[in-house]
Amino acid sequence: MPLKILPDKIKFDYDSKEWQYQFNEIRELRLLKKKKKYFLENGAFIAVTGATYYCMIFSNLMDLYYIIPALLCYALIIASRFKNNNEFEYFIFVKDIYKKEIRTKIATKDRVLIGKQIDQYLGLQFERNIGRTA
Repeated sequence: MPLKILPDKIKFDYDSKEWQYQFNEIRELRLLKKKKKYFLENGAFIAVTGATYYCMIFSNLMDLYYIIPALLCYALIIASRFKNNNEFEYFIFVKDIYKKEIRTKIATKDRVLIGKQIDQYLGLQFERNIGRTA
């Protein structure tokens, strides 16, 4: 369990990242979802397209011999783009009362477990706030 909820504090230990806060020190604790960017694949696609247009306009290649290498490059680019099924990256975001922010990247397989633990923390924090105001 990466997130340990103790009676008076929260401990987080995931891979090499560790932090610990008291309940009243945490202002915000949530799970962030960020869409991955594919700069390398998009850049390769643009480069292959540019080389193909250059060969089409400025070269004397007969019978469109540049089309086959271009199609093979496009196939490799598309295969590398869709090789990884994870389209999103997940982070735990913590903001404390000292205006310090911590973002820790987590694996996709651990997202559900950590999400449940954050929900448990939020429920416990809600109960503590209700008990304090009642």
